[in-house]
Formats: sequence, C-alpha cells, structure tokens
Amino acid sequence: MRTEFQRDRDKIIHSKAFRRLKHKTQVFLSPEGDHYRTRLTHTLEVSQIARTISRCLRLNEDLTEAIALGHDLGHTPYGHAGERALNKFTDFSHNVQSLRMVDRIENDGAGMNLTYEVRDGILNHTLEGRACTLEGRVVAIADRIAYINHDIDDAVRAGVIARSDIPAEFGKMFGNTHSERISSLVYDIINESYGKNTVAQSREFEDGLAELRRFMFASVYTSPLAKSEENKAIKMIEYLYLYYCDHEKEMPEQFVYADEPIERRVCDFISTMSDRFAVRAFEKITVPENWSKL
Repeated sequence: MRTEFQRDRDKIIHSKAFRRLKHKTQVFLSPEGDHYRTRLTHTLEVSQIARTISRCLRLNEDLTEAIALGHDLGHTPYGHAGERALNKFTDFSHNVQSLRMVDRIENDGAGMNLTYEVRDGILNHTLEGRACTLEGRVVAIADRIAYINHDIDDAVRAGVIARSDIPAEFGKMFGNTHSERISSLVYDIINESYGKNTVAQSREFEDGLAELRRFMFASVYTSPLAKSEENKAIKMIEYLYLYYCDHEKEMPEQFVYADEPIERRVCDFISTMSDRFAVRAFEKITVPENWSKL
C-alpha cells in the first residue's frame, strides 16, 4: 500500500534516533521553557516548509518528507557545540553522521535500509552539498528558511534580541512576522522554480537570506547570553570522547565492534546521546556515589 519513499519516512518516524531529537539542542542549550525549539520541532518545521514547496512544484512529496525527517538524525547532544567538540579530535559533521545513523547505527547496527534518493538528500542538505534530486534541494533550502526564522522567534522570546534590533531592510524584503517571512520566502522559491526543473531563489531573496543569516550569527548564534553555557557543554563532550576511547567496554555492546577504529565508534555512541543522557553519563563517570553499608 506504500511507496518506497513512504516506507522510508515511516522507518525514520518509528526509529529511536528520531525520538531522541526531542531532547537535543537546537540553539538554546537544554531550554527550560516549553516553547523553545528543540531539534525535533526544528525537523518538523523543515518538513512542513519542504512539503509545501514540493507540492506546489509537483515534486515527490513523500521523498521530500522522508529526507526532511531524517536530515538531522546524526546531531550530537548540544547541537553544533557537540559537533565542534568532536571536531577537535576527528573529522565530524552532522550530515555525514546522519547518513551513518540510518546506514549503520540504527536498529542495533543493522541500519534502516533506506533508498538511495533519501540517503543522498540526508547527506547533502547542508550549504556545502548538492543533492541529486530536486526534492533533496528543496529540503536544503527549507532547512535554512526554518532555522533562521524560528531562531529569530526563540531569540526574541529569550531576550537575546528585540524585534527592533532586526534591520528594517529585512522587514521590507521578507515581512515583519515569522509567518510573513516564511510565506514570502516560499513564494519566491515557487515563482523562481516552477516549470524550470530547478529549485532556486531569486537573486534578491538569496542574497537577503544570506544577509539575515549573517545577522543571526553576529547577534544570536555567537551571543554571550545565548552561549553562556556552551563551553561547559563542549568540555563535557570532549571528556566523554576521551573517556570512552580509553574505556571501550563501558559503551553499549552495539558499539564494541572490531571492524572500525575506536575513535569512529565513540563518535557513533556520542551521536546517539540526548542532552540529558550525556549529562547522566558524565555524572556517572565523574561524580562519586555516596558510600553506604547495607
């Protein structure tokens, strides 16, 4: 009853890796407020935007959805902070790890057996990649549209920036609300791409979105207020990496396989951790338990 791409989507939704996204950082580390985005809600917003674009361009909506739902499965705990921590020791990137998650790690090492098109879209959803399908390219653009706009929303809620801090030029180009910005960006892609066998933005909107992204890096992503605890998270992930490299047998049996180097396997294990699991693992290693005599 289902196409191959529907099967891929369902495999991803029912995976443990997908469920773990609800406890992985998007921008604000382990936010206490109920309304801040997590890696899971980010993924759902990417899927919604990508599906809308694909439907309007008459592309394969099931393929688009499967790529969108799987594109961030390989993120470390604490998001890009954890990624930077592992990059001190090895060449680690979340898109490559997301592909590894669906190919090697999930289902106790058996992988998900996804189609080539979905795997290619997952691997190539970053700025550096270029997916072989139009659906994959839709997800790549939808990812940027989603995170830039919802990160503005979260940053304003957190008091990192005020709405008045957003340069007026962006309001004139995209709109002044979350909904207006997404709608204008989506309409622009549809107008530029329909009937042309491509997925593209107008030069004005492409340049404008790049400028808005730079504004977010300067004002939010590197803000001391938003990143006040990031160094702690990085040090913790570094410690876990070094510890498990020296204590291989303390990892779950799934990661004690001999056909790949220990550094690769430790990265695999850490990429499966949620923020709170990483904290528990760190505390178990470093915090002494109270002694008691029964």
